[in-house]
Amino acid sequence: MIDLGKYASDVLLAYGVTLVLMFGLIALSWAASRRTKARLEALERDTDG
Repeated sequence: MIDLGKYASDVLLAYGVTLVLMFGLIALSWAASRRTKARLEALERDTDG
């Protein structure tokens, strides 16, 4: 593993927090996309009939 010196715990914690936040943002974006797609499909269905 890379020698990070005396700041290893801080650096690894920062990487961990960054990964968690990035995955959280991806999950929120994915969920919003699914909701928006479902609403759009429902609106298109209503206007077709």
